[in-house]
Amino acid sequence: MVLAGVDIGTLTCRLLIARVSETGRLQELRSERRILRLGEGLDRDDVLLPSAMSRVVATLREWRRVIGTADVKGEVAVATHAVRQARNRDEFLARIQRETGFEVEIIGGEEEARRTMLGIRHGLSAEVSSVLGLDIGGGSTEFVYDCPGRVSVVHSIELGVVRLTETVLTRDPPTSDEVATARELIRKQTAEAQARLGDVGDTLCVGTAGTITTLAAMAQQLPRYQAARIHNYRLTLDAVRDLEEDLLRRTHAQRQGLPGLEPGREDVIAAGTLILRGTMETFSFAAVLVSDLGLREGIVLDLAARLGRPVTHHA
Repeated sequence: MVLAGVDIGTLTCRLLIARVSETGRLQELRSERRILRLGEGLDRDDVLLPSAMSRVVATLREWRRVIGTADVKGEVAVATHAVRQARNRDEFLARIQRETGFEVEIIGGEEEARRTMLGIRHGLSAEVSSVLGLDIGGGSTEFVYDCPGRVSVVHSIELGVVRLTETVLTRDPPTSDEVATARELIRKQTAEAQARLGDVGDTLCVGTAGTITTLAAMAQQLPRYQAARIHNYRLTLDAVRDLEEDLLRRTHAQRQGLPGLEPGREDVIAAGTLILRGTMETFSFAAVLVSDLGLREGIVLDLAARLGRPVTHHA
């Protein structure tokens, strides 16, 4: 069964076309990721900008043609924080449906976290027990504590790399006062997340999405994105602190070309690094395990389950 999934995020849009076997194994056939900044300027008046909407619609038109060349039996498109927040979301979704044919589902923070955990779990060995999933997005950050035999605990904080950059880290490079303000904001919100999730003990923390995979690539100074080198990479708190120190003293222009840094992330990667460091310090994690699988894979696996295919871990 070949399925397609589209994830319309605040910063990045992602496409996955994959074959799901009868046993629930996911085989990627084609994937794309584009930084389109749908949430650009959103915090000013809760409105998606016409230019941002047009960038996304143009990309979805391309992806509609790509999906049309595959023997796809089902498709799903979801939108997250930026569209949830936008006052003109109905206009945007109607335009997408009219011009591209995609019927977009707006998913809340808890549902986003649940489907992200489906993707994370698919990339882990079945022997892994308790997991704290961490997804740092453009407009929000999701936590999900997944422990076998218990109902998963999910918490979403309204703190993401685009939002933090546009509302706090406005100078280039950020000033010491801006960084201090950001740290305090992150400390308060991650402390609230910790209180909501409870004692996670020695739980394995698994991080997914662009900020964390980019930092894993930068920590290894990879000249290009290599999923095999990033997936299951152990990103330490010491490495995150070193990267943060280097990034905060550079301007956006000076960050361009740094090994492992995806073009288009130069202005938001510092915010993501601050969020990751603050989260790790709040929860006392010395390292996070990096997952190259996340929401994009999770929405396809969720669709497969609704179509009768089991969802499994990777062998």
